[in-house]
Order: sequence, then C-alpha cells, then structure tokens
Amino acid sequence: MHPETPAEGLALSDLFRGREDQLAGFMSRTREIAKQEGLDYGTRTMTYNSRLAQELGSWADSFEEGDALHDLLYRAYFVDNKNISDIGVLLELAQEAGLDKILARKVLEERSQSAVIDEAWTRARNMGITGVPTFASADLVVVGCQSYDILMRFVNHLRKLNQEG
Repeated sequence: MHPETPAEGLALSDLFRGREDQLAGFMSRTREIAKQEGLDYGTRTMTYNSRLAQELGSWADSFEEGDALHDLLYRAYFVDNKNISDIGVLLELAQEAGLDKILARKVLEERSQSAVIDEAWTRARNMGITGVPTFASADLVVVGCQSYDILMRFVNHLRKLNQEG
C-alpha cells in the first residue's frame, strides 16, 4: 500500500479507474484461490494504508498472541473491509487477540516499531519487491496471492537447492 493513501482509504474503483477489467480479474482470481485454500474473502471495495497495522503486527510478533492478531488483521481487511489504518480499529483487534490494549496504543502513538518497518520496506525495495505478499529466497521470488500448491513447489525447490548446495 502506498504511504500517500489517505487515512479514509481509497476506493478500488478509483485506484483501478480505466482498468476495471483488470480489477475484476484480480478479485475473481484472489477469491478463487482463497476459496481453494479454505480462506474467507469478502467483497473489498476499498484499500487502506496498512503501515500502522504492520507496526502493530511487528510488535505483536514478540507475544504468543501475535498470530491471532495477524489472523484478525487479515479478516478485518480482506473479509470485513475495515479501515486498518484507523487506530481505533487496530486497538479493537489487538484487544480481541488478547494483547494489552494500553501497550498497543502506546506502540501506535509512539510509532516504536516504525524503524523496524522502515528497514523491512528498504530491504524489500532493494530486492525489487513491489507487492505483497512476496516470498523470496535464494534469488527466487513468488509474488502475489498464490495457491498452496504453488507455495509448496517453491518451498520444495528451495529444499532441493539446499540439499544440492
């Protein structure tokens, strides 16, 4: 998500203006892959800046409840079409995951994970990564929403490379 996306989000119809067929194809493909993998996927109409959600997720990774927060962030964004750039939404999700809401607020207000995410973004740009999700290892890259089969082929290929090397 581009850092300049307004806090209220951006309608996907505006983001893909003049490329509606491309948007429809992307949404259809993503919905089909999610269905094959047993994941819910709603009817998204908006895109939101995920920067604060990434910072909260980075902090949450140091707790057992971190995985629960990531699952809730997925559901909020891709299923429920919630604005994950809104601190109130993020705090509700943190609390629902079992994280301390007061500490979560402090992390978001003080931006204590900002440098960690800046470093991750810089590393991604240096690797030529321009979209999420991206899986990269051993000069191999898999970009975008992919099926379990594709990801397993990627992992198995990496295992084979490690055995040969």
